[in-house]
Amino acid sequence: MSDLDWDREGLLWPHRETSTFVTTGRARWHVQRMGKGPPLLLLHGTGASVHSWRGLMPLLAQHHAVTAIDLPRHAFTQGHDAYAMSLPAMAREIAALMDVIALEPAAIVGHSAGAAIALQLALDHGFVGPIIGLSAALRPFPGLLAQIFPAVAKALFVNPLVPRIFAGSVDLTGGAKRFLWRSTHSRIDAGGIACYRTLLKHPVHAGGALAMMANWDLPALREQMDEVGNPVLLVHGVNDPAIPLAWVRDAQGWLPDARLEVLPGLGHLAHEEAPETVAALIAGFLAEQR
Repeated sequence: MSDLDWDREGLLWPHRETSTFVTTGRARWHVQRMGKGPPLLLLHGTGASVHSWRGLMPLLAQHHAVTAIDLPRHAFTQGHDAYAMSLPAMAREIAALMDVIALEPAAIVGHSAGAAIALQLALDHGFVGPIIGLSAALRPFPGLLAQIFPAVAKALFVNPLVPRIFAGSVDLTGGAKRFLWRSTHSRIDAGGIACYRTLLKHPVHAGGALAMMANWDLPALREQMDEVGNPVLLVHGVNDPAIPLAWVRDAQGWLPDARLEVLPGLGHLAHEEAPETVAALIAGFLAEQR
């Protein structure tokens, strides 16, 4: 299977003019940077890419130097070991990238699984600034699901046919737009849907998302969450079907310094549906911390 091609699939990517590629070891990272001011790092969620920040990033860049990256084995970041996709390993890879590009973020914004990576960067790599978790995936599955889900993901991950089957089934199940609605209850613009369609239909990207899920260990993070000293803002769409609001309230209680802002009428991709609203919440929170 060939990787996504920046000069083919990448032609439709938002803010393409801000993109650079950075090599660390055998990996080649896709990085977008814009704006001036205190540095912010944006970390997308499982199965997404920097395109998910297309509306929010320019708003944040009005007052910050914003850096967004494609996570390991996602979209146009390539070359990472498929078996090095655990939460601590991904945080370690991102910390190494930050060293190479001389990035010391004043704050980190993470969507879904990106919020968990931000907490891991605080726990393992000394990040002490504010963390903003958008639709944050921080709570482990309850009961037996905590063991069953990773086991199923691992079983699928070792089968090389699964990413091809998933990518090929997107159109058979109603297309990317319907898939996104069922899984997020978010209505996003046509440009965003086109990017998600490209990612969902590509076996290498699908395999990267599956590798991430197969190696994810939120119970281990849960055990350390009371050690997180960073101020945390959790922003959550009340219609999110992927992460119930009650789970986010649980995570808020586990963190020593966390607040929760609930957004009515929005889903899992609230930051793509209402970037102005989310940008205002982030700006207010960061101003308080300063």
